[in-house]
Amino acid sequence: MKNISFLLFIISLYSCGQQDFGKMEIITSLPDEFAEISGIEMIPNNESLWLISDSGSDATVMSYDLKEKKMAQQFTIKNAQNVDWEDLASDKRGNLYIGDFGNNASKRKDLTIYKINDIANLASQDTATQKITFKLSDQTDYPPKKKDRNYDIEAFFNKGENLYLFTRNRSKDFDGTTKVYKLPATPGDYTAQLIDTFKTCNDDDDCQVTSATINHQTGDIILLSYNKLWVLSNYKGDNFFSGKVTEIKLDHKSQKESVTFKDKTHIYIADERNGPQGGNLYLLDISKELKLK
Repeated sequence: MKNISFLLFIISLYSCGQQDFGKMEIITSLPDEFAEISGIEMIPNNESLWLISDSGSDATVMSYDLKEKKMAQQFTIKNAQNVDWEDLASDKRGNLYIGDFGNNASKRKDLTIYKINDIANLASQDTATQKITFKLSDQTDYPPKKKDRNYDIEAFFNKGENLYLFTRNRSKDFDGTTKVYKLPATPGDYTAQLIDTFKTCNDDDDCQVTSATINHQTGDIILLSYNKLWVLSNYKGDNFFSGKVTEIKLDHKSQKESVTFKDKTHIYIADERNGPQGGNLYLLDISKELKLK
């Protein structure tokens, strides 16, 4: 049995070594329980990487020790259900937000964001959470016609006292439009207000927004897709597309649905496992695009 395990480990290393990861550097292959990883987040003043998995998984959040490359802590959320957890966000105070708003068919009426206060310093690994429930201001049909299915949210971040949500456009005649919604980052029931739209590109394989993150120090924002990302910088207020928008092609296509800043010039990206491909954590240097190198 030990020989078989060792052989599988060697095959895994060889497979990673033979793959071309484009502009990204592979950091590690993630554990099996994160084969369907859907969100990663670095919390201010904390060195761990926080992770969640997709729909059907347990209502748990885990921290990953980047130095030791192993799981460090697991938190079970007692009053939560993983209907379709899609992304993680954090604020400057170290609070963590879990986006349970995956909505492929645009028919859900139970969109929820769970807020965990100061998760890195919790004494218990079984914790309750606060709830932010909401509907979308421009949605009236559940589900809408296939040509109008642009209500699936898979990306968000916190800025100030608000959360900003981005849709993954699943409409029949895809045109690259992602919609941006805004709602308070405090517990309650809200109508998330549509505040903007942006066209990424018109290829639904490369241009659907699958995750988002913000650097709380610089304000730079990342929108992620399977093979591209967009860096938003030098914008005003929450008019995120009013400044510089830089598109970066990753030259590596996989099911990437998780992104977070490591520091001012580097980001972590994770993809879901699909057979022998994916299931990895990557690092990408964006200093050239930000002109900080």
